[in-house]
Amino acid sequence: MFERKKPRAPRKRIDSLIGAGTTVSGDIAFSGGLRIDGKVIGKVTTLDSQPGTLVISEQARIDGEVRVSHVVVNGAVSGSLIANDYLELQAKARVNGDVAYRMLEMHFGAIVEGKLMHSEPESASIFELRRASGE
Repeated sequence: MFERKKPRAPRKRIDSLIGAGTTVSGDIAFSGGLRIDGKVIGKVTTLDSQPGTLVISEQARIDGEVRVSHVVVNGAVSGSLIANDYLELQAKARVNGDVAYRMLEMHFGAIVEGKLMHSEPESASIFELRRASGE
């Protein structure tokens, strides 16, 4: 009756890679899974707000907003980070900006310099309770 919708499972497949030593200047919109080992200067999102998985490796750096359903961070993010479903901050994660998440896993050693804000799923249902007639 009051069942909550379970989060979508993250994709385990990585479709795209930004390699170490590579710098991308500009916004990135991807579908599926993306792993970043280099540097991105710009916004990182999924196409049409579709579910997607972003992995930010230990040597990676993003200067800009991140808005993806599933995010795993072990590098540096300078900007707001919005994970619509699941966020994992691994031991070497460094986030300088506000963080919004639905489910959070934070490892010992991870650093967030900003606000941590829990958010409910966008499709949360509101129930109206009524007294049963026929008492």
